[in-house]
Amino acid sequence: MPPILEVRGLVKHYPLTRGVLFKKQTGAVKAVDGVDFILDAGETLGIVGESGCGKSTLARMLVNLERPTAGRILYKGEDITRLSGRALKAVRRNIQMVFQDPYTSLNPRMTVGDIVGEPYEIHPEAAPKGDRRRRVRELLDVVGLNPEYINRYPHQFSGGQRQRIGIARGLALRPEIIVADEPVSALDVSVQAQVINLLARLQDEFGLSYVFIAHDLSIVRHISDRVGVMYLGRIVETGTDTEIYDHPTHPYTQALLSAVPVPDPAARAARGDRILLTGDVPSPADPPSGCRFRTRCWKARDTCAKEVPPLAVPVPLAHREGPARHASACHFAEERRVVAAPEPLA
Repeated sequence: MPPILEVRGLVKHYPLTRGVLFKKQTGAVKAVDGVDFILDAGETLGIVGESGCGKSTLARMLVNLERPTAGRILYKGEDITRLSGRALKAVRRNIQMVFQDPYTSLNPRMTVGDIVGEPYEIHPEAAPKGDRRRRVRELLDVVGLNPEYINRYPHQFSGGQRQRIGIARGLALRPEIIVADEPVSALDVSVQAQVINLLARLQDEFGLSYVFIAHDLSIVRHISDRVGVMYLGRIVETGTDTEIYDHPTHPYTQALLSAVPVPDPAARAARGDRILLTGDVPSPADPPSGCRFRTRCWKARDTCAKEVPPLAVPVPLAHREGPARHASACHFAEERRVVAAPEPLA
């Protein structure tokens, strides 16, 4: 079976201009600069990386809130990057988004019933008009909210409850793919696990496929089947959760995992020295030549400045057996055993 979603060479550049009346382009911010991945039906792909690496821009392009500068997004084999009008509207019904901030993603002047039922106004063929209120109540019950709250306003709910409302709105049209852009980063730790477990239950119940974006590495490991690590607009390593967390091969992934706090002193001592990166993150308007991580990498050599490393299984690891045989964009990748990787949430 072909993947339900396939991204090929996706690029998003924001032009930098100078002047008021006669604007002249002086450069571009390369927010996303050549991203490739596939998403199978019923699978969860986790995207991790530090702030500013292009994760949210990637999410907005997947739901066509941003038009890509180049590249293709294939939904069931159909290129959706150039769709418009009714064709785009039909695709959007199957690819929905859960936004990061539950405080600003809900209209404060609308009731919960109007917010969750709004997709039915945009896609009237999804539900008969007389049946919409019943469906909204069912959706509230599915996400763990009292259906009697249908006439309340967003300010009357907690942060976790508001995010559940956003999830209910995303489920209204029975989509096949949900793009979750850091859906738990604005929530308390005690509420995060509840929302993550809710998303996992809904995936089993409705057969959903997720593109899940987050900063918290333990949350990504808990919910994801495969993980992609982004740095400065590109994916630098991708593999299963076990491959990425227990056998990282790219230096940036190794540095990310080494920065995770470990509460157990014995495990912390067994993990070894923490990797401290030097220097600042380069500007996406002027990224380094060759490997974009080379300015902060302790393995950098002349080759790294001249050649862009492909996202492929590195040659030193290609002929070996074991979980380290996964794609990594590094000329000198090597396996680093992580003794105390982030454990999945309970």
